[in-house]
Amino acid sequence: MRKTYRRAFRRTGNDALKGMDLSVPEGSAFGLIGPNGAGKTTFIKSILGIVQPTAGTVRVLGGSPEDPRIRARIGYLPERLHLPGAWTATAFLSTVTRLKGLKSDAQGNTRLLERVGLADAAGRKIGGYSKGMRQRLGLAAALVGAPALLILDEPTDGIDPMGRLEVRRILLEEVQKGTTLFLNSHLLAETERVCNRVAILADGRVVREGRLEDLARGTARWMVRFAPGVDAAALAPAGFARGAAEGVFHVDAEDPARLNAALDKARAAGALLVELRRDGADLESVLLGTVAPSGTLGVAA
Repeated sequence: MRKTYRRAFRRTGNDALKGMDLSVPEGSAFGLIGPNGAGKTTFIKSILGIVQPTAGTVRVLGGSPEDPRIRARIGYLPERLHLPGAWTATAFLSTVTRLKGLKSDAQGNTRLLERVGLADAAGRKIGGYSKGMRQRLGLAAALVGAPALLILDEPTDGIDPMGRLEVRRILLEEVQKGTTLFLNSHLLAETERVCNRVAILADGRVVREGRLEDLARGTARWMVRFAPGVDAAALAPAGFARGAAEGVFHVDAEDPARLNAALDKARAAGALLVELRRDGADLESVLLGTVAPSGTLGVAA
Protein backbone atom coordinates (compact mmCIF):
# COMPACT_ATOMS: atom_id res chain seq x y z
CA MET A 1 0.00 0.00 0.00
CA ARG A 2 1.17 3.51 -0.81
CA LYS A 3 -0.11 6.85 0.43
CA THR A 4 1.06 10.14 -1.05
CA TYR A 5 -0.15 13.49 0.23
CA ARG A 6 -0.24 15.87 -2.72
CA ARG A 7 0.84 19.46 -2.23
CA ALA A 8 -1.26 22.22 -3.69
CA PHE A 9 0.04 23.63 -7.00
CA ARG A 10 2.92 21.11 -7.05
CA ARG A 11 3.42 17.95 -9.05
CA THR A 12 5.30 16.20 -6.28
CA GLY A 13 3.99 15.08 -2.92
CA ASN A 14 4.98 13.57 0.39
CA ASP A 15 5.04 9.76 0.51
CA ALA A 16 3.77 8.85 3.98
CA LEU A 17 3.63 5.14 3.11
CA LYS A 18 5.96 3.67 0.50
CA GLY A 19 4.75 0.26 -0.54
CA MET A 20 3.77 -0.92 2.93
CA ASP A 21 2.79 -4.58 3.14
CA LEU A 22 1.50 -5.94 6.45
CA SER A 23 -0.82 -8.73 7.53
CA VAL A 24 -2.05 -8.98 11.13
CA PRO A 25 -3.04 -12.53 12.21
CA GLU A 26 -6.54 -12.88 13.61
CA GLY A 27 -6.58 -13.13 17.39
CA SER A 28 -3.07 -11.77 17.82
CA ALA A 29 -1.85 -8.90 19.96
CA PHE A 30 0.04 -6.85 17.38
CA GLY A 31 2.23 -3.85 18.12
CA LEU A 32 3.30 -1.21 15.60
CA ILE A 33 6.40 0.76 16.57
CA GLY A 34 8.76 3.16 14.85
CA PRO A 35 10.19 6.68 15.01
CA ASN A 36 8.14 9.84 14.62
CA GLY A 37 7.21 10.44 11.00
CA ALA A 38 7.49 6.76 10.08
CA GLY A 39 3.87 6.63 8.85
CA LYS A 40 2.18 4.92 11.81
CA THR A 41 -0.70 7.39 12.09
CA THR A 42 -1.33 7.33 8.33
CA PHE A 43 -1.45 3.54 8.39
CA ILE A 44 -3.96 3.52 11.26
CA LYS A 45 -6.14 6.04 9.41
CA SER A 46 -5.97 3.82 6.33
CA ILE A 47 -7.21 0.70 8.10
CA LEU A 48 -10.00 2.79 9.65
CA GLY A 49 -11.05 4.12 6.25
CA ILE A 50 -10.30 7.71 7.27
CA VAL A 51 -7.78 8.18 4.47
CA GLN A 52 -7.69 6.44 1.11
CA PRO A 53 -4.49 4.78 -0.13
CA THR A 54 -2.95 6.22 -3.28
CA ALA A 55 -2.20 2.68 -4.42
CA GLY A 56 -2.89 -0.77 -3.05
CA THR A 57 -5.74 -2.36 -1.12
CA VAL A 58 -6.75 -2.36 2.54
CA ARG A 59 -8.73 -5.30 3.90
CA VAL A 60 -10.00 -5.34 7.48
CA LEU A 61 -11.86 -8.29 9.01
CA GLY A 62 -12.30 -9.70 5.53
CA GLY A 63 -13.90 -6.59 4.08
CA SER A 64 -13.51 -2.91 3.28
CA PRO A 65 -12.91 -0.47 6.15
CA GLU A 66 -15.54 1.77 4.53
CA ASP A 67 -18.25 -0.87 5.04
CA PRO A 68 -20.46 0.17 8.00
CA ARG A 69 -20.81 -3.48 9.00
CA ILE A 70 -17.03 -3.77 9.24
CA ARG A 71 -16.70 -0.51 11.14
CA ALA A 72 -19.25 -1.70 13.69
CA ARG A 73 -16.89 -4.58 14.54
CA ILE A 74 -13.95 -2.25 15.21
CA GLY A 75 -13.16 -0.50 18.47
CA TYR A 76 -10.88 2.52 18.18
CA LEU A 77 -9.10 4.71 20.72
CA PRO A 78 -7.34 7.66 19.03
CA GLU A 79 -4.17 9.27 20.33
CA ARG A 80 -5.83 12.69 20.58
CA LEU A 81 -9.12 12.00 22.27
CA HIS A 82 -11.74 14.77 22.16
CA LEU A 83 -14.72 14.23 24.44
CA PRO A 84 -17.84 16.37 25.05
CA GLY A 85 -17.14 18.02 28.38
CA ALA A 86 -20.81 18.75 29.15
CA TRP A 87 -21.82 15.10 28.82
CA THR A 88 -21.64 12.32 31.37
CA ALA A 89 -19.78 9.10 30.68
CA THR A 90 -23.07 7.23 30.58
CA ALA A 91 -24.49 9.56 27.93
CA PHE A 92 -21.31 9.33 25.87
CA LEU A 93 -21.31 5.53 25.79
CA SER A 94 -25.00 5.52 24.87
CA THR A 95 -24.21 7.75 21.89
CA VAL A 96 -21.32 5.51 20.82
CA THR A 97 -23.68 2.53 21.00
CA ARG A 98 -26.18 4.25 18.69
CA LEU A 99 -23.48 5.38 16.26
CA LYS A 100 -22.36 1.77 15.93
CA GLY A 101 -25.91 0.78 15.04
CA LEU A 102 -26.25 -1.36 18.15
CA LYS A 103 -29.23 -1.80 20.42
CA SER A 104 -29.31 0.29 23.58
CA ASP A 105 -27.49 -1.55 26.37
CA ALA A 106 -27.43 0.56 29.51
CA GLN A 107 -26.43 -2.37 31.70
CA GLY A 108 -23.62 -3.35 29.35
CA ASN A 109 -22.27 0.20 29.31
CA THR A 110 -22.42 0.33 33.09
CA ARG A 111 -20.36 -2.84 33.23
CA LEU A 112 -17.83 -1.28 30.84
CA LEU A 113 -17.46 1.75 33.09
CA GLU A 114 -16.95 -0.55 36.07
CA ARG A 115 -14.38 -2.51 34.11
CA VAL A 116 -12.27 0.56 33.35
CA GLY A 117 -12.59 1.94 36.88
CA LEU A 118 -15.09 4.75 36.22
CA ALA A 119 -18.17 3.40 37.99
CA ASP A 120 -18.05 6.10 40.68
CA ALA A 121 -17.65 8.85 38.08
CA ALA A 122 -20.31 7.66 35.61
CA GLY A 123 -22.69 10.51 36.45
CA ARG A 124 -20.10 13.27 36.51
CA LYS A 125 -19.53 15.60 33.58
CA ILE A 126 -16.59 14.59 31.43
CA GLY A 127 -15.23 18.14 31.57
CA GLY A 128 -14.19 17.48 35.17
CA TYR A 129 -12.29 14.30 34.30
CA SER A 130 -8.50 14.05 34.53
CA LYS A 131 -6.52 13.00 31.45
CA GLY A 132 -6.21 9.48 32.80
CA MET A 133 -9.97 9.26 33.37
CA ARG A 134 -10.57 10.45 29.81
CA GLN A 135 -8.30 7.71 28.51
CA ARG A 136 -10.22 5.13 30.54
CA LEU A 137 -13.49 6.40 29.09
CA GLY A 138 -12.01 6.25 25.60
CA LEU A 139 -11.07 2.63 26.20
CA ALA A 140 -14.58 1.87 27.41
CA ALA A 141 -15.96 3.44 24.22
CA ALA A 142 -13.61 1.30 22.12
CA LEU A 143 -14.95 -1.81 23.88
CA VAL A 144 -18.61 -1.01 23.15
CA GLY A 145 -20.24 -3.87 21.25
CA ALA A 146 -17.45 -6.40 21.96
CA PRO A 147 -15.48 -5.57 18.79
CA ALA A 148 -13.55 -8.21 16.88
CA LEU A 149 -10.70 -5.75 16.31
CA LEU A 150 -9.34 -3.21 18.80
CA ILE A 151 -7.17 -0.42 17.36
CA LEU A 152 -5.55 1.54 20.18
CA ASP A 153 -3.29 4.55 19.66
CA GLU A 154 -1.33 5.34 22.86
CA PRO A 155 -4.00 3.77 25.15
CA THR A 156 -2.12 4.39 28.44
CA ASP A 157 -1.14 7.99 27.74
CA GLY A 158 -1.72 10.02 30.92
CA ILE A 159 -2.57 6.97 33.04
CA ASP A 160 -0.62 6.32 36.25
CA PRO A 161 1.40 3.08 36.71
CA MET A 162 -1.36 1.29 38.63
CA GLY A 163 -3.84 2.31 35.95
CA ARG A 164 -1.54 0.90 33.29
CA LEU A 165 -1.63 -2.44 35.06
CA GLU A 166 -5.44 -2.37 34.92
CA VAL A 167 -5.47 -1.42 31.23
CA ARG A 168 -2.94 -4.14 30.46
CA ARG A 169 -5.13 -6.68 32.26
CA ILE A 170 -8.17 -5.61 30.24
CA LEU A 171 -6.29 -5.86 26.95
CA LEU A 172 -4.93 -9.31 27.76
CA GLU A 173 -8.45 -10.44 28.69
CA GLU A 174 -9.68 -9.27 25.30
CA VAL A 175 -6.93 -11.15 23.49
CA GLN A 176 -7.76 -14.29 25.45
CA LYS A 177 -11.35 -13.94 24.23
CA GLY A 178 -10.08 -13.99 20.64
CA THR A 179 -10.16 -10.25 19.97
CA THR A 180 -7.46 -9.00 17.59
CA LEU A 181 -5.48 -6.18 19.19
CA PHE A 182 -3.58 -3.60 17.14
CA LEU A 183 -1.53 -1.35 19.40
CA ASN A 184 0.49 1.74 18.58
CA SER A 185 2.47 3.13 21.51
CA HIS A 186 5.69 4.96 22.26
CA LEU A 187 5.80 3.12 25.60
CA LEU A 188 7.81 0.17 24.33
CA ALA A 189 7.76 -1.62 27.68
CA GLU A 190 3.94 -1.64 27.57
CA THR A 191 3.96 -2.92 23.99
CA GLU A 192 6.39 -5.65 24.98
CA ARG A 193 4.20 -6.77 27.89
CA VAL A 194 0.98 -6.90 25.86
CA CYS A 195 1.89 -7.84 22.29
CA ASN A 196 3.05 -11.18 20.94
CA ARG A 197 3.91 -9.83 17.48
CA VAL A 198 5.56 -6.57 16.47
CA ALA A 199 6.16 -4.66 13.25
CA ILE A 200 8.79 -1.93 12.96
CA LEU A 201 7.83 0.88 10.59
CA ALA A 202 10.46 3.26 9.23
CA ASP A 203 10.32 5.69 6.33
CA GLY A 204 6.91 4.43 5.25
CA ARG A 205 7.89 0.75 5.07
CA VAL A 206 7.77 -2.28 7.34
CA VAL A 207 11.43 -3.12 7.91
CA ARG A 208 11.01 -5.96 10.41
CA GLU A 209 8.03 -8.00 11.57
CA GLY A 210 7.46 -11.08 13.66
CA ARG A 211 7.34 -12.44 17.18
CA LEU A 212 9.41 -10.42 19.61
CA GLU A 213 11.45 -13.44 20.70
CA ASP A 214 12.30 -14.12 17.05
CA LEU A 215 13.33 -10.51 16.45
CA ALA A 216 15.54 -10.62 19.54
CA ARG A 217 17.34 -13.82 18.52
CA GLY A 218 20.97 -13.78 17.61
CA THR A 219 22.28 -12.41 20.86
CA ALA A 220 25.27 -14.36 22.18
CA ARG A 221 25.34 -12.75 25.62
CA TRP A 222 24.38 -14.58 28.80
CA MET A 223 23.55 -13.34 32.27
CA VAL A 224 25.17 -15.38 35.04
CA ARG A 225 24.58 -15.02 38.78
CA PHE A 226 27.11 -16.49 41.16
CA ALA A 227 26.82 -17.00 44.92
CA PRO A 228 28.14 -14.13 47.11
CA GLY A 229 31.89 -13.92 47.59
CA VAL A 230 32.93 -14.58 44.00
CA ASP A 231 36.25 -13.06 42.92
CA ALA A 232 35.58 -10.83 39.90
CA ALA A 233 39.27 -10.61 39.04
CA ALA A 234 39.52 -14.40 38.86
CA LEU A 235 36.57 -14.54 36.46
CA ALA A 236 37.83 -11.88 34.07
CA PRO A 237 40.23 -14.20 32.15
CA ALA A 238 37.25 -16.48 31.40
CA GLY A 239 35.40 -13.58 29.77
CA PHE A 240 33.01 -12.65 32.58
CA ALA A 241 32.21 -8.94 32.96
CA ARG A 242 30.75 -7.65 36.20
CA GLY A 243 27.08 -6.58 36.03
CA ALA A 244 25.20 -3.92 37.95
CA ALA A 245 23.89 -6.20 40.71
CA GLU A 246 25.85 -8.15 43.30
CA GLY A 247 27.02 -11.50 41.94
CA VAL A 248 25.77 -10.79 38.41
CA PHE A 249 28.11 -11.16 35.44
CA HIS A 250 27.75 -11.17 31.66
CA VAL A 251 29.60 -13.41 29.25
CA ASP A 252 29.55 -13.73 25.45
CA ALA A 253 29.30 -17.28 24.11
CA GLU A 254 28.18 -18.10 20.58
CA ASP A 255 27.38 -21.76 21.27
CA PRO A 256 26.79 -24.14 24.23
CA ALA A 257 30.34 -25.51 24.07
CA ARG A 258 31.91 -22.09 24.60
CA LEU A 259 29.40 -21.24 27.32
CA ASN A 260 30.16 -24.43 29.23
CA ALA A 261 33.89 -23.89 28.82
CA ALA A 262 33.55 -20.43 30.39
CA LEU A 263 31.42 -21.82 33.23
CA ASP A 264 33.98 -24.57 33.86
CA LYS A 265 36.69 -21.94 34.25
CA ALA A 266 34.47 -19.97 36.63
CA ARG A 267 33.79 -23.04 38.77
CA ALA A 268 37.49 -23.89 38.78
CA ALA A 269 38.07 -20.38 40.20
CA GLY A 270 35.69 -21.15 43.05
CA ALA A 271 32.50 -19.58 41.68
CA LEU A 272 29.18 -21.23 42.55
CA LEU A 273 26.53 -20.91 39.81
CA VAL A 274 23.11 -19.74 41.01
CA GLU A 275 21.33 -18.54 37.85
CA LEU A 276 21.92 -18.63 34.10
CA ARG A 277 19.79 -17.10 31.34
CA ARG A 278 20.22 -15.61 27.92
CA ASP A 279 20.40 -11.83 27.78
CA GLY A 280 17.51 -11.34 25.34
CA ALA A 281 17.19 -7.99 23.60
CA ASP A 282 14.22 -5.94 24.74
CA LEU A 283 11.94 -4.11 22.31
CA GLU A 284 13.87 -0.86 22.64
CA SER A 285 17.10 -2.62 21.69
CA VAL A 286 15.43 -4.26 18.70
CA LEU A 287 14.06 -0.90 17.53
CA LEU A 288 17.36 0.94 17.98
CA GLY A 289 19.21 -1.90 16.27
CA THR A 290 16.91 -1.60 13.27
CA VAL A 291 16.32 2.14 12.98
CA ALA A 292 19.02 4.72 13.55
CA PRO A 293 18.17 7.79 15.69
CA SER A 294 17.69 9.88 12.55
CA GLY A 295 14.96 7.52 11.41
CA THR A 296 17.11 5.81 8.77
CA LEU A 297 17.64 2.07 8.70
CA GLY A 298 20.36 0.62 10.84
CA VAL A 299 21.89 -2.80 11.22
CA ALA A 300 19.33 -5.27 12.53
CA ALA A 301 19.96 -6.66 15.97
